[in-house]
Amino acid sequence: KKLEDPGATSTVSMSNEWWVTLSTGGTDLLGTHVLFATYNTSQNQADSIWLDDLQNGYQFKCKVLADPKNLSFSVDSAQNEYYDIHVKISNGKIIPNGGISKTTGTVVDSIYMEAIFTDDPANTYIISGVARSRWAQDDY
Repeated sequence: KKLEDPGATSTVSMSNEWWVTLSTGGTDLLGTHVLFATYNTSQNQADSIWLDDLQNGYQFKCKVLADPKNLSFSVDSAQNEYYDIHVKISNGKIIPNGGISKTTGTVVDSIYMEAIFTDDPANTYIISGVARSRWAQDDY
């Protein structure tokens, strides 16, 4: 019996696991890369994705507007799902083949965004990094 092809989500080009840093004012706040995820919503519509730091950084998870054609995303004010604040994301983008993995030197996509959190509105946080290669030696 032939299995049916399950296909892909409508945001497959923007969905991934990433190794990112968190910085503000040029200062790295975590001292290492942490795992971060982008993935489709349960509605599986191309116009939105979840950003989720998996509680590894600022502890935020929010839904943002997505443009898969241009690999960009943003939101003026989204509810954080981990605790009660709102998040603004600007200049969010995924850059195809824009990064190099940690150890193997594999060319991977990169991600960049600027975030402002309502519990710290004076600071703009930069979240940036590279796609997870799935090679164990590239994990942080």
